[in-house]
Amino acid sequence: MTVKHTINTQKSKKSWFRNFWKSPIRILIAAVVLICLVGSGWLVYLTQSLPTFEQLENYSPELATKVYSADGVLLKEFFTEKRVYTPLSNIPPMLTLAVLSTEDHRFYDHWGISPFRLILVTGKYLFTHSKEQGASTLTQQLARRLYLTPEKTVSRKIKEILTSIQLERTYTKPEILEMYMNHMSFAHGTYGVEAAALHFFNKKLSELTIAECALMAGMLQRPAALNPYRYLDRALHRRKLVLTRMYTENIITEQEFNDANQEEIKLVEHGKDYNLGIAPYFTEYIRQNLQKKYGWDLYKGGMKVYTTLDTRVQACAERAIANHLPNLQKVVNYNMRRKKNFSYLVPPSLLKEQTLEQLMQNKALVDSLISEKCRVQVAFVALDPRDGHILSMVGGRDFMESQFNRAVQAIRQPGSIFKPIVYTAVVDNGYMPYYEKLNQPIVVHMADGSRWTPRNYDGSIGGKTTMREALRRSLNLVTARIVQEDIPPEQVIRYARNLGITTPLDAVDAIALGAVGVIPIEIISAFGVFANKGILVDPISVLRVEDKYSNVLEKSIPQSKGVLREETAYILADLLKTVASAGTGAASRSVYKFMRPAGGKTGTTNDFTDAWYVTFTPQMVAGVWVGLDDPVMSLGEKQSGARAALPITAPFFKAAHDTLHLPVMDFERPEGIVDVEICSDTKLLATPFCPNVIKEIADVRHVPTMSCDEHTGEQNNTQGSDIRRRGKRRIGL
Repeated sequence: MTVKHTINTQKSKKSWFRNFWKSPIRILIAAVVLICLVGSGWLVYLTQSLPTFEQLENYSPELATKVYSADGVLLKEFFTEKRVYTPLSNIPPMLTLAVLSTEDHRFYDHWGISPFRLILVTGKYLFTHSKEQGASTLTQQLARRLYLTPEKTVSRKIKEILTSIQLERTYTKPEILEMYMNHMSFAHGTYGVEAAALHFFNKKLSELTIAECALMAGMLQRPAALNPYRYLDRALHRRKLVLTRMYTENIITEQEFNDANQEEIKLVEHGKDYNLGIAPYFTEYIRQNLQKKYGWDLYKGGMKVYTTLDTRVQACAERAIANHLPNLQKVVNYNMRRKKNFSYLVPPSLLKEQTLEQLMQNKALVDSLISEKCRVQVAFVALDPRDGHILSMVGGRDFMESQFNRAVQAIRQPGSIFKPIVYTAVVDNGYMPYYEKLNQPIVVHMADGSRWTPRNYDGSIGGKTTMREALRRSLNLVTARIVQEDIPPEQVIRYARNLGITTPLDAVDAIALGAVGVIPIEIISAFGVFANKGILVDPISVLRVEDKYSNVLEKSIPQSKGVLREETAYILADLLKTVASAGTGAASRSVYKFMRPAGGKTGTTNDFTDAWYVTFTPQMVAGVWVGLDDPVMSLGEKQSGARAALPITAPFFKAAHDTLHLPVMDFERPEGIVDVEICSDTKLLATPFCPNVIKEIADVRHVPTMSCDEHTGEQNNTQGSDIRRRGKRRIGL
């Protein structure tokens, strides 16, 4: 009986299992098991792309690199995301509460997700297929922003949930809140609350009102759609919702709610050049140099770059340019309306349809062509010759119009500002300022093999002329004769290289008159050698670079070298003082009232294509080039360096020295320089009987050793005496 019962029981169980698997419930169980298996596999797959523990632990947001001037002014920021990291302790509680009341009022109660909100939104999605946000906690928003994409998919949502839970396990609530306040996006490429406060209100966080805090908190939902610059009504409506939540949460009183709701929003107006910053040509010059060293870290590493530029000096330069350039542009516009000049502007295709005379009757066409092709450009640099610091830089008339930096990239003919390099070679080889050359016509050789007969700017010719007088009047004939007869072009080039000129230079006679190409910053820096006792200091723009932790990444050390004897540098400075006070640069005193001891030199090229003026004191050297980018086009008749360039440099120089309160200084005279009195006839040391005496300075090594024997007070004119005198003259010269 027992055995039979057992057999029946076993048959009954087998029958039950057979019947169970034949029933509909087996489909449900199999489906659930399959879903669980697939879901588990899917979750495992998704977790492979989640941030690692190391990534979570090492939070490193992209921070803007800040560029500062020497006087502590923020010049520019380099960034992909404009962000300034601010500790939570420095963020006003009112702003933090405004964000929490709107975005996640249960932030301190949940563990990364809000299950109840998640269920509601999930149900809404299942029944309506709506993908609107609403279930994300503040931690989830941060997780999405830090590690995920903004796509609205189920897989991304699950990743978001898992990542937010991991964030909550890794960080404290205050740390998560701090990260959120610094990482979230606002409109116009700003990230984090401090960058937003500066952009929208130009305020520090501590200065924000309740209404401004509410406006910023409201923007976090949809920064682009709630941008107050574009959609003020939407932004104000959203602000009211935030204020209402703050009032409901007892964060503000009813009176504060009413006042904030009625407060007018005063947004900062940003012009088209808002993102340019201060001295855009200078900061772009720095950006290009630093990017070669730091790559993309320059835009996201939060570095601090401390530069040499002084915003006060830069303001003086920009003001001087703005005051003069429009006047020069009018001259150019007038000049280009002449038939022979305008023909250069007209495209050949237009001349097939109408004659030049007919085209010139079309005022709109004429104005358009002149405006497009005849923009006067400028390159300006100011340096401290003692340490090479670039104090100011302007590379063109308008950075928005052209980013080509003519101060450091253009190669233009220097004209007569190259003459001091010629005179440097002459003086350094023993020819003192009283040395004379004929001011007579001469033929010089050009780089292309052609011959050229130069003329003086004023058309004059004359007899023997001292070097001081020749440089004072910028006489082409005397300078060209010096290169032909005394200092060969190869030697001039050697001195140019020593003074920092790196551009190609042709060893031809025409080098005497600046028929070569130079970079403005190099030729301006070369003049600094005369101010700095013969020492060349390479121009520098960056003092030091620090990382976001204030560790010094690099620090600039001035690179200097002695390239001239101190006596030679002093003589050149003294010669150029004469130019600035009584020569072609005299307007700096008579018109612009710059009365300090200073040297200077004007420069003008053929057909008035380029105009220059470089000037210096012991504390500063500055120079300007003006012209058109097309070297064929002229500034206009008689637009010399004295007329077209000096009216920029001279007023700048006075304003800069006065603004910086620099003490009046003269060039320090070395012991090797002596005062001499030279007989104009014999070029020997003058006696009391010499009728024409030149009072000069000279390097003691090259002072004549003999006194004039022609004017001795005696009447002995024998043939032997004449022979001896001629021999002594040759020795003195």
